[in-house]
Amino acid sequence: MNCRGCIARKPAGGYVDAMSDEEKPKTGEPERRRMVRPPSGGTAAGRGMGTKMKTADTKSMSSQQWIKRQLSDKWSERARAEGWRSRAAFKLLEIDERFHLIKQGSRVIDLGAAPGGWIQVALKRGATSVVGVDLLPIEPIPGATLIQADFTHPGVDQQMMDLLGGPPDLVLSDMAHNTVGHRQTDHLKIIALIEIAADFAIRTLKPGGHFVSKNFQGGDAGGVLARLRAEFETVKYVKPESSRKDSAEVFLVAMNRR
Repeated sequence: MNCRGCIARKPAGGYVDAMSDEEKPKTGEPERRRMVRPPSGGTAAGRGMGTKMKTADTKSMSSQQWIKRQLSDKWSERARAEGWRSRAAFKLLEIDERFHLIKQGSRVIDLGAAPGGWIQVALKRGATSVVGVDLLPIEPIPGATLIQADFTHPGVDQQMMDLLGGPPDLVLSDMAHNTVGHRQTDHLKIIALIEIAADFAIRTLKPGGHFVSKNFQGGDAGGVLARLRAEFETVKYVKPESSRKDSAEVFLVAMNRR
C-alpha cells in the first residue's frame, strides 16, 4: 500500500504515524504547503454538541451565536436524541430516501467524514464496506475504516481504495474549507474541493455508481458540472429540508456513472 505522509487508524483503535524517515522534512527544509489546512476547531466526536455555554470572556460573539443556534435547532436536537453524530446525517438520509443511492452491500467512501454522521447513515442503510477520511480524528465507528489524513495528499486516495476492497458504489464529499472572509478566495477554494472530489469519483466509481458533493448556491461550478453531466446519466442540485434555510448550502447529486 502506498500512503505517503498520512496517519491511519490501527484496527484496534488509535492512530499511528505512517510517515517514513525519508519523507520527514529535513532540518531547515520548509514544510511543503498543502491545499487543505486543518480546521481551527472541532473534536472527533463532533463540533459544539454539548449543552453548556462558555462565557463571553472565553468565546467570541460569533461562537456564542453558533452554539445557541445548535442548541435551539430541531435537527441538532434530533441528532442527539437518535444517536447521530451530527445533524448532517439527516441531509444524507433525505437524499438517499429520494434517490436510493445506498444499497445492501454497497461500498462507500466518505471524504471529509468527521464527525461521522454520514458514515453512520451509510452503514445503517446497508453498506458493508465504508472508508472515511478527514483532517480531524474520528471516534471509531464499528463496521467502518477511518483515516486521519489530508485527502489531497499523494497516496491517500490509493490507500482508501485498498482498504475498501474494490471500486466504490458511492463517493460522498462533505468537505469544506475554513472561510477567510474574502468572497472570491472562499469561492475558489470551495470549487477546488468539489473538482478534486469529482475527479476522484469519476476515476474510481464502478459503472452505475453515484457521487454526492456539498456545494453552495451562487457558486460557479460550471466546469465541474459540465464534466459530471458528461460522465453521469443524471445530475441534480438538492437542498435537503434539514439544511438551514438561511444557508447557501446545496448538494450536487450525480447518478449512474456511465
